[in-house]
Amino acid sequence: MTDSNPEHTADRASSLRLLMENGTIQQASRMLNSLHPSEIADLLESATLRERKLVWEMVDPDLEGEVLVELGEEVRDTVLQEMEKEEVLAAVENLDTDDMADLILSLPEAVIRETLTSMDKQRLQQVEQILSYPEDTAGGLMDLNIVTVRPDATLDVVLRYLRMLGELPGNTDRLMVVDRFNRYQGTLSLDQVLTNSPDKMVADLISTEEEPIPVTMTDKDVARLFQDHDLISAPVIDEYGSLLGRITIDDVVDVIVDEAGKSVMNMAGLNEDEDIFAPIVKSTRRRSIWLGANLITAFIAAWVIGLFEATIEQLVALAILMPIVASMGGIAGSQTLTLVIRAQALGQVGRSNARSLLVKELAIGSLSGLLWAVVVACIAGVWFDNPKLGMVIGIALIINLIAAASSGVTIPFILRRLRIDPALAGGVILTTITDVIGFMAFLGIATMLLL
Repeated sequence: MTDSNPEHTADRASSLRLLMENGTIQQASRMLNSLHPSEIADLLESATLRERKLVWEMVDPDLEGEVLVELGEEVRDTVLQEMEKEEVLAAVENLDTDDMADLILSLPEAVIRETLTSMDKQRLQQVEQILSYPEDTAGGLMDLNIVTVRPDATLDVVLRYLRMLGELPGNTDRLMVVDRFNRYQGTLSLDQVLTNSPDKMVADLISTEEEPIPVTMTDKDVARLFQDHDLISAPVIDEYGSLLGRITIDDVVDVIVDEAGKSVMNMAGLNEDEDIFAPIVKSTRRRSIWLGANLITAFIAAWVIGLFEATIEQLVALAILMPIVASMGGIAGSQTLTLVIRAQALGQVGRSNARSLLVKELAIGSLSGLLWAVVVACIAGVWFDNPKLGMVIGIALIINLIAAASSGVTIPFILRRLRIDPALAGGVILTTITDVIGFMAFLGIATMLLL
């Protein structure tokens, strides 16, 4: 397992920069190429555009293909733009089939054609098979490099077959058992092969406890299956029960990390593969779209405030206290929203228990509203020597926290139904709702009770 500690990556990047600045390129190259390809990819992603070009030139050609696979899509594109066609072809020709399938669509069109043309028929069929499935399914995730045995073979035959192979694919903890028509029968663990008599039949030791993974299962469900059953590898089958490939724990870890990064970036309206050192104009244009969307919601909240302009002019204290109502609602709603989005990702909530979750969050919102309404009402009443003002903001807080709880639960379900990522749009919608309801409740009640 590689060391992915971000602090270590930063230390290595600093050491590499120091070696490059001092002119010791050979030493820098040795240090760089002693790392795992994923660590080299981390260094490239943490480098500026100028540094990235210099670092890539030092990467051993034998490692280039594996490093390209590990890079984020946007950074990979910047690296590929600097490479000659022949260099790209040489980098990808020795990749594993599943890595090749992951990478090939990122390559320039001319390179894709030459790469496919240069493949032997079997390898081409394998790549085409993986590419025929969506990237976010078990089919797009699977590795076709598997070891299969027949149920009517003895362990002695299996052992001789394994010795003939010379080495096993990475993360092989069990062999796949298939019949002569390649239909999946079960698995045979390596410890069973090593600890039982060579005369034993495979059929007597087959394990059928773990269900094979359908090729159409989503990558999120695959990751959850591996987590729940502590799997190292699992077979993938088609609708007819034929064995297609296997998924290994290293691929699942990539899915989990990618999903975590995607959720964090989506909440800020950014792409999970965004290059931190992308050109300024490109980054500005991309972020401006999200800022524009937020500006629209801000104008909606401002319009609501404008409706009560006369009220605010007569009681300046309202303008001072308004942010409290909106802020408390926004924080409370964000807590609920984050909780529900996470639960959806883990498959913990659905139609069957959505109502129970809503009731629970409404109860929490009501209780929190009452608690903080008393605190804020007392502070506001004493601060401005106006008990009625304290009562107004207290009532508004209760209303807004209940609305925040309700919105935090319902928004993710509505967005999912509309096929929109809740992590991407949920925060903006929630902020708009809590701002509008908070200002409306606070200023509306103040208009009725204080003027």
